[in-house]
Amino acid sequence: MTPDLILHNATLYSPGHTRFSKNQSVGSGHGASVTALATAGNRIMALGDDKTILAMAGPTTRILNLDQKLVLPGFIDTHFHFYEWAVNLNSIDFAQTRNFAGMETAIREKSRLLGPDHWILGQGFNESDWPENRMPDRLDLDMAAPDNPVCIWRCDLHLAVANSRALSLAGIDSTAPDPPDGVIVRDGTGIPTGVLKEMAPNLIRNVLPALTFENLLENMEKAMAKAHALGLTGIHDIRLMGGEEGAVALQAWQSLHAAGKLTLRCHVALPGEMTRQAIDLGLCSGFGDDMLRIGHLKFFSDGGMGARTAWMTEPYLDAAYGMSLTPIQEIEQAVIQADRAGLSCMVHAVGDRAVHEVLSVFAGVEALNQSACRIPHRMEHAQMILPRDLETLKRLKNLAVSCQPNNMSLDISMIDQCVGKRGKYAYNFKNILETGIPTMFSSDAPVADPNPFAGIFSAVTRRRMDHTPDTGWYPDQCLTVDQAVQGYTLTPAATSGMGDVTGSLIVGKKADLIVTDRNIFSIDPKDIAATRVVLTLFNGKIVYERQ
Repeated sequence: MTPDLILHNATLYSPGHTRFSKNQSVGSGHGASVTALATAGNRIMALGDDKTILAMAGPTTRILNLDQKLVLPGFIDTHFHFYEWAVNLNSIDFAQTRNFAGMETAIREKSRLLGPDHWILGQGFNESDWPENRMPDRLDLDMAAPDNPVCIWRCDLHLAVANSRALSLAGIDSTAPDPPDGVIVRDGTGIPTGVLKEMAPNLIRNVLPALTFENLLENMEKAMAKAHALGLTGIHDIRLMGGEEGAVALQAWQSLHAAGKLTLRCHVALPGEMTRQAIDLGLCSGFGDDMLRIGHLKFFSDGGMGARTAWMTEPYLDAAYGMSLTPIQEIEQAVIQADRAGLSCMVHAVGDRAVHEVLSVFAGVEALNQSACRIPHRMEHAQMILPRDLETLKRLKNLAVSCQPNNMSLDISMIDQCVGKRGKYAYNFKNILETGIPTMFSSDAPVADPNPFAGIFSAVTRRRMDHTPDTGWYPDQCLTVDQAVQGYTLTPAATSGMGDVTGSLIVGKKADLIVTDRNIFSIDPKDIAATRVVLTLFNGKIVYERQ
């Protein structure tokens, strides 16, 4: 067979196996150094030295000299609200907004661009990193865009702020009751301030103009192209609590797949509210093919620390204990039923109390020994975990954890403010890894930047994107580059039942790989976040090539 593509004069890295370089042997293949790779169809055809691999070339083979650039397996983001990201591609992105005035300016500019009466939406603001350290309210948004309905989401998606016009359109006034599992924040006279927590922002979502299905597909194609430029070849598309997008998202993925336009390997979660329907339909996790699969049922045990709704063992320094969203007994019963039916479950747990309760649920489910699941259950975030619960993790056999390193960079100031020295229990990546539990990394986009190199930088340095603090935040939890890369490649492939398909550069696996402009294993770790993808190969085809 003649290769379609040859990459040579390369530095190859395969997590969990061997890092290949000019001076290292693969450990097989006659002791030759491994500096080249050939693909045929959608698979990796051969690995070896330049001379051997180049000799395989035929007249139609494309040959790329990489000048020793790094080749990695394609990244897999295991907690990505991709549907939400795609739907909001045209919203204001506040991720780079550095102060309160910058937020107001962005809204004013959007108002001028759209004209009166059009909805203005935004996401990603992080008031805890602004010099003012002040949450906006409806009056601030009224001043910025008096002629538009406005709603902006905090970076953690557990809180939104709406202006007066948006509140009015959603029927949110002084007489409106809090929705189940949601909070409408009010001033001393009972008038809504515009701040909406947990499920309350869904009152706004319910009155937003809907995208047509055709426009949704267009946005998802654009979003996939953006993902390729970041080095992503796989995602786990995760559902939001109480959202009605679950069926629409799955339908959209299926439409793209049927049309031959699906260019990410998608592990699609279902909302936990659909447990009974999913069981009755006979669905199971892993159903599908190597392009599109049914993933986990998604449940929420608590909220987020930024909104002070994460469920805590001790009270916040500036709030109470947070809140339990779905009663833990309800989650337990659903997980038991799903486990017996072969549906793996993922449970959002941020606060240390939530983490403790969720681990107790999974320990109890394992003790029943009735699982029909082909892939492990998951705990999402494990953002704050106490030593006693690390001990529980060590004993669990059918659980994986998905953590978000780049969220840590966003949360440093906020966590210091709301829990003080108890922040030493937050984002304990090293401690979690050392329990032996499979640990995957992700972005939680659009909560944080979906760039995996930002996540690797955060995991390795434990710094903000501006490189502060100098020594890292609780630096005893810093990871190696190898550990961080494995969390974005081999571990998510293995724990989603795709370990024989992708996740490493092995002959016979699917040709999902990327080429980067620098070697993240040899540069100063502070420069990792600036890494750029030169080439992305998905299923044997080039889907991104940097000009």
